[in-house]
Amino acid sequence: MAEPTPGAPRPSPPGRAAFRVFRPITTRWSDNDVYGHVNNVRYYSFFDTAVNGHLIEAGALDIHAGAVIGLVVETRCSYFAPLAFPETVEGGIRVDRLGRSSVTYALGIFRAGAPQAAAAGAFTHVYVDRTTRRPVELPTRLREVLSGLLLPNPAGG
Repeated sequence: MAEPTPGAPRPSPPGRAAFRVFRPITTRWSDNDVYGHVNNVRYYSFFDTAVNGHLIEAGALDIHAGAVIGLVVETRCSYFAPLAFPETVEGGIRVDRLGRSSVTYALGIFRAGAPQAAAAGAFTHVYVDRTTRRPVELPTRLREVLSGLLLPNPAGG
């Protein structure tokens, strides 16, 4: 992952139009840190919750008995506004790149109903055989669901 370029403009928070689907996520007491806001590491859990919840509900991923599992190989996150317990947030999801055995997601975490993300990031899953941990081609149903998360112009923030 590339380091930020000194003097490069800070990223701006994406809007809702930059994402294909949204999933509600309830913050928990343990999400807050001593500073009274959701700790930065919790956003990665929100990303996982949004993506995997969507894939499970769509019948594209069986985390208990499926032959294929997704391993996260890269992540990043930019923070724009604090969130805190108790509030419900919404995880926005889109697919930026769909490969033979991998997918890169763009994700946004929004305060419920807010027009811009409080945090935005990405992660890449590589799908592997559950037993051998070797990359495998995306199963048909998974590819169908992921294709539905592609946006024609993801810059529409």
